[in-house]
Amino acid sequence: MLIRDAKKGISHDIWEVSRREGVSADQLRGLLASGQVVIPKNVARNFPARAIGKYMSTKINANVGTSKDYDNPADEVEKARVAVKYGADAVMDLSTGSDIDAVRRRLVKEIDVPVGTVPIYHAARKRKNVVDMSSDDIFNSIREHAKDGVDFITVHCGVTMSTLDRLRRDPRVMNVVSRGGAFTIAWMLHNEAENPLYEEFDYLLEIAAEHDLTLSLGDGMRPGCMADASDRAQFMEVITLGELVGRCREKDVQSMVEGPGHVPLDEVGTSVSTMKKLTRDAPLYLLGPLVTDIAPGYDHIVGAIGGSIAGMYGADFLCMVTPSEHLALPTADDIREGTVVTKIAAHVADTVKEGQRELARARDLDMSRARGGLDWAKQYELAIDPEKARNIRETRMTASDACSMCGDLCAIKIVKDALKESKR
Repeated sequence: MLIRDAKKGISHDIWEVSRREGVSADQLRGLLASGQVVIPKNVARNFPARAIGKYMSTKINANVGTSKDYDNPADEVEKARVAVKYGADAVMDLSTGSDIDAVRRRLVKEIDVPVGTVPIYHAARKRKNVVDMSSDDIFNSIREHAKDGVDFITVHCGVTMSTLDRLRRDPRVMNVVSRGGAFTIAWMLHNEAENPLYEEFDYLLEIAAEHDLTLSLGDGMRPGCMADASDRAQFMEVITLGELVGRCREKDVQSMVEGPGHVPLDEVGTSVSTMKKLTRDAPLYLLGPLVTDIAPGYDHIVGAIGGSIAGMYGADFLCMVTPSEHLALPTADDIREGTVVTKIAAHVADTVKEGQRELARARDLDMSRARGGLDWAKQYELAIDPEKARNIRETRMTASDACSMCGDLCAIKIVKDALKESKR
C-alpha cells in the first residue's frame, strides 16, 4: 500500500512523482503518509504515477461514459484517449448504458492514467429500480471494480439520515443534483435505513486497503445552482466526510474529498478553505465550480473561471466541464475543448500555488521571451494546445514574420528594429 510504503521510506513511485512535480522525494513521502497527497494507483496496474494534493500541480479529470440514449463503449474509450492527449491527468467512467462493464475494463487496460468509477451506478443497473439495490449489490460492485484495476472510486458516504434531515429542514431550489447522491437518498427513503456506505464504512476500508483503491468521498449534497450554494446540508455532509477522512488515514487508505458544484464567485474561496479545514487538508476534487447558471453551451468556460479561483485557494483536482454540460452527452470535440480549457484553469491556479508557482511562472516567462523574439516554433511548443495555435496562425499567414493582426505594423518588431537602429 502506498501510504504504508511511504511511512517506511521512499518508493519508486515517490521518486518518479517528485521529479515531475519539482518537490523533494522526502517531502512528498511525508505528504503521502499524512494523507495530504494521494497517488491513485491500484495494485493491479502499472503506469506513470500522478500525485494529487498539497504542493502538487493542479490536476484535471475528464468524465466519459455511456448512457441509455447513447450506448457506444468504443466511442467513450476514444473520448478518453482524446482527453489524455490534450492533458487530462485522470479519466472517470460514468457509464450507465446496457454493457456497463465494457468501458471500465477497456479504460483500465488501454489508458495510462488513473481510472475512476462510481460503483453505485453499476449496482443500480443490477436491479429494475434503484431502490431495490441491496447493500451486497453496492459492495459487490465496489469489489468488482477494484479487482478490475480501477484506481479511485466515488462513494457518497456522507449522505446520511442526518444530512437528509437537514435538507428537509432547509429546502433548496434544485434539491439534489448528484446522481449518486440521488440514488442513495431514494434508497434510504424507500428502505427506511441508513446509507450502507456510511454504516458499513469499515467494510469499505477493507476492500480499499486490499487493492490500494483511493476513495473519493463524494459530494452527494453539492449545490446544483447558485441559490443553493454554501447551505447547511452541503456543509453537514462535509463535516461527516472530514470524520471519514480520519478513519481512512487510520487504516492507511488513500482518500480525497469531492466538492461543489455551483458557487457564486465571492463564495469560492470561503467554500474551498472551509472544506480543506473540515477535511483535515485532504486533497480536494471539484467539479468546476460553476460561477453562473446562465451559460449553457459555455459552461466549460464558466467552470474554468471557478476552477482557477478554487485552485488559488487550495483545490487540488479539477473535474473537466464540457460545452455540453446540462445539455447532452459530450462528443469527442466537446471533450477536447473541455479538457484544454480546464488545463488552462489548472495552470492559472498553479501560477499562484505554493510549491508550483515558480515552475508555472517559468513557463509563462519562456512564452513571453518566445513572443518577444517572434519565435513561433517555441510558442507552439509552450502552448497548452499547440495544434490549435499553429492552425490559427498558419491558415492566416502574413508576409511579415509577425502575426496577421499587425503584419508590418507589429509593435514588437517596430521597437526591436528601432532599438537596433539607435545602437548603430
